[in-house]
Amino acid sequence: MRTYTLHVPEGALRGDPRALEQAHLVRDGFSWGAFAFTVLWFLRHRLWLAALLVLVGLVGLALAGRALGLPPFAALVVTGLASLLVGMEASSLRRWTYGRRGKPARDAVIAGSQEEAELKVAARWLDAESVPSVIPTGATRPAHRRGDDAVIGLFPASEGGR
Repeated sequence: MRTYTLHVPEGALRGDPRALEQAHLVRDGFSWGAFAFTVLWFLRHRLWLAALLVLVGLVGLALAGRALGLPPFAALVVTGLASLLVGMEASSLRRWTYGRRGKPARDAVIAGSQEEAELKVAARWLDAESVPSVIPTGATRPAHRRGDDAVIGLFPASEGGR
């Protein structure tokens, strides 16, 4: 089972299907594509700044290795370790980029596959009970209930006990 985070546009209200169409689902964990193809993987996902940072880092490592006179096998090991680091941090860089673009993480689900995660996210986001469909004129929005939004954190249940 993997953890997936949902990134929707800032200010999107729960239950809005248009926001779900613009959403991104990011799988947490190691990315084999980012490990194998590094910069190309970031470009494929339209993460321009992250691709530039990774490219600059890899070129800097290559130049530092050449300046230090590393043998070819040592340079290969250093490049492999750098690619391993990129593979481990690729999903975090995607989440950072989406947050910077105005699409913060709003929900997290645990699922066995991408399709299952999409179904769970859609069901939770479009849940009609959590948000009223129409707010009458002159009425105020109901108070925020604890179960309305998913909480991403370590101990969300213990917050209400104080």
